[in-house]
Parts: sequence; structure tokens; C-alpha cells
Amino acid sequence: MMEIRLSGSGGQGLILAGIILAEAAIDEGKEAIQSQSYGPEARGGSSKSEVIISDKRIYYPKVTKPNLLLAMTQEALNKYGADLQDEGLLIVDSTLVREIPQRFKNVHTVPITLLAKETCGRELFANIVALGTIAKLTGVVSLEAMEKAVLARVPKGTEEMNKLALQTGYQKV
Repeated sequence: MMEIRLSGSGGQGLILAGIILAEAAIDEGKEAIQSQSYGPEARGGSSKSEVIISDKRIYYPKVTKPNLLLAMTQEALNKYGADLQDEGLLIVDSTLVREIPQRFKNVHTVPITLLAKETCGRELFANIVALGTIAKLTGVVSLEAMEKAVLARVPKGTEEMNKLALQTGYQKV
């Protein structure tokens, strides 16, 4: 079972990213549950999306001790990092996260927001770049399933740019 927490600030598209990740897992025949929360500020306030993916039935629908934490902002890392398992995977957006506590052992720093801006022209695609990164580092879902789920959820007319964002995250790890 994989417990995943995607964290950042409102407006970064992490709720959508969690939904896409869960749908990709379901498409591959796995069990998946997705939940979300965000501060009262919504856009700009802290937010998190949580996904549990398993080959077996999931009996408790909440992430308690994530195996993976994606931190898209420093505030998100500070707020949600304490729950990460000791050997859990921490993926940080090095564009926005500058201080990583030494207690984290399995850390991947990826300039997710910068890659989105350089490759796709807008930071808006950072959530999809992050999904590509997660697919590559964890193998929890295949790139093909992730792409299918992305294309089913993104607005019409943005499909090619979202495919590029996903590929960028997958290849730049």
C-alpha cells in the first residue's frame, strides 16, 4: 500500500493532481482513495491532496503516515513533513522549497515549477510535471495510465501541453 500526500498552496492544482493519480491507479486495476483539504484562504493558502493506492482492499480512507510527500512550497513542507515515514520519499519543488530538514533521508529535489514555466510557458502545468516525477520515482502507476488519466481531466485544447508537462516531469528526474 502506498500513502501519498501532495502538498502546496491553493491554486497549484494539487487537488486535480490527486484525482488524476487515483484515476490512473484505478485504470490499472488497483484500489485507490483520494481526499483533499485546503485552508479557508483557498487560493494561496495551504492545501493537500491525499491518495492511497493498494493492490488490496483499503479499509481506512485517510493517509496517516505517508510513504511519499510532495512539497510544492516551503510552507507545505513545514506543515506536512512531520508525518512522512522515516524512510519515506520526499519530493520537493526546488523552485519554491529552500530549506530541507536533515531528518529526511530519501529526498529528491526537482525544479518542478521552473520546468513547467520553461517547457510549457506557464507555471500552471507544475502539477502535471509533478505527476510525471511521481510516476518515474515510484512506479506506483505507469506513465501510460497517468497520461490517459491526465488527458481525461484537462481542459480541451491543452492536451498536448499537458502531455509535454507529464513527459518533462518523467524525464527530468
